[in-house]
Amino acid sequence: MRLLGFAASVAATLTLLSTSSAFAVTQISWWHAMTGANAEVVDKISKDFNASQSEYQVVPVFKGTYPETLNAGIAAFRAGQAPDIIQVFDVGTGVMMAAEGAIMPVADVLTGAGMAFDKSQYLPGIVAYYSKPDGTMLSFPYNSSSPILYYNKDIFQKAGLDVNNPPKTWNEVWEDAKKIKASGAAACGYTTTWLTWIHLEAFAAWNDVSYGTNQNGLAGTDVELKFNAPIFVNHFQAIADLAKDGTFKYGGRTSEAKQVFLAGECGILTESSGGLGDIVKSGMNYGIGQLPYDSDAKGAPQNTTPGGASLWVFANKSEEEYKGVAAFFSYLSKTEVQEYLHQKSGYLPVTLAAYEATKKSGFYDKNPGRETPILQMMGKAPTENSKGVRLINLPQVRDIENEELEKMLAGQQTAQQALDNAVTRGNAAIQEAIGN
Repeated sequence: MRLLGFAASVAATLTLLSTSSAFAVTQISWWHAMTGANAEVVDKISKDFNASQSEYQVVPVFKGTYPETLNAGIAAFRAGQAPDIIQVFDVGTGVMMAAEGAIMPVADVLTGAGMAFDKSQYLPGIVAYYSKPDGTMLSFPYNSSSPILYYNKDIFQKAGLDVNNPPKTWNEVWEDAKKIKASGAAACGYTTTWLTWIHLEAFAAWNDVSYGTNQNGLAGTDVELKFNAPIFVNHFQAIADLAKDGTFKYGGRTSEAKQVFLAGECGILTESSGGLGDIVKSGMNYGIGQLPYDSDAKGAPQNTTPGGASLWVFANKSEEEYKGVAAFFSYLSKTEVQEYLHQKSGYLPVTLAAYEATKKSGFYDKNPGRETPILQMMGKAPTENSKGVRLINLPQVRDIENEELEKMLAGQQTAQQALDNAVTRGNAAIQEAIGN
């Protein structure tokens, strides 16, 4: 009986110790929107961080598409159940910046945990996009991207196109797309993900034309939209014309068209550099080109702005949770982690050290085109037109743009009508959002 009592006592002690040990680990919740190959990267980075130390455990949770993840985060904060970290796409930057009291600036999280924070180690264009006017970095740029062009080399060859010479201007894209369709090499010539991001916001920056007043919202919230100017109208009318016989195929509002391209239905795709992981995984014989520019735009190409997403930290968390978040962000900043993220996913390395290490390793020589999104962003100093778009309600404005462009693609209105309607409705929505 004494032995049984002793054994029970030991078992109870061991249980208590294991329970205490479990409580010593601070869990850090991370809501994200990554799918496919990029979700695998999220899981690997989280597991590697958890294995690298014993105080914190990052728990990644998939919450749907970018818009769905943002909406889930907002709802969770209002309910007092917000995660520690949330991945918010570039479009939600203005929304998060306006949510004072809801977020803790990442610069404050790091310095509050006693970690040295030197923003000069990050790529300048990315830091500027995710910082306040005074330079305070608000969120951690986890997966920054730039829109680029992908093409199926096998389809190019069947269509009689030069597999080593992707189109550089939009006019060349239209012509190559027509040849692909006419030759029967593929059912469609061209498709694109993110019509609003790539063909309105990035188009404006890359061609150095205004998307809206007040430096596209960077200099103030009272913005008047300007994307119904002739250069935009001509561009979208060309797309609408190609859609009539299926030379252009519309896949959807976000990244759905990538699957159309992967299925071999279209020969050319414009998509985020972050879409590379799935394209590589597919085994396609693909090529990469820079984002096409408008040959009539003076000085084009200019520079692209960061797409993708960044990691925001919610307010009202415990000191231990903030320390865990800081430790995780410090881990993410490590050169070897950024090299892995960049080379595996196609997203940009957010630190200069990771970019230089990747370049020095010969990675870009062995993988032509992989440096393209970085060179696009860093090629020229940003102008007032090319620093990015930051509307207080950009997700809502994008929905308006998508509605009008979808009517255009359905043949219900011209490009001029679509963009005029989007500007009128968008301006009204902006005024309502700022309380005017």
